[in-house]
Amino acid sequence: MGLFDALDASGSGLSAERLRMDVTAENLANAQSTRGANGTGPYKRKQVVLEQAGSSFADSLQAARGVRVAGIFEDPTPPRRVYDPGHPDADAQGYVTMPNVNTVTEMTDLIGASRAYEANVTAMQTAKSMFARTLDLLK
Repeated sequence: MGLFDALDASGSGLSAERLRMDVTAENLANAQSTRGANGTGPYKRKQVVLEQAGSSFADSLQAARGVRVAGIFEDPTPPRRVYDPGHPDADAQGYVTMPNVNTVTEMTDLIGASRAYEANVTAMQTAKSMFARTLDLLK
């Protein structure tokens, strides 16, 4: 295990959690968007999928590799249908197809990503202080 492996693992976690927060913020911003970017259909909720940054279990035992983003995928759950005949996007029966975004779920994901980000910051600060103490001992 190298000297800076702990910083690399925490750094990858910081980047991954920041991306999760960005995607969650996008989902919240589009929670009422009845038209997607291409103008057809409602916005579809996005999810960030993370994976281990090592290629094998043996790699994981040798050094802390961190995480990486496996991809950003659209949530397959169907959109909600809400009765609102006055809405410009209402169909002939008065129903509007709304995004599959649940604000409570998004806020829970945002809190989880924020706490994970804070944990990675704390791990980086701890590693930094350990390096500083080691250098003080070598003086």
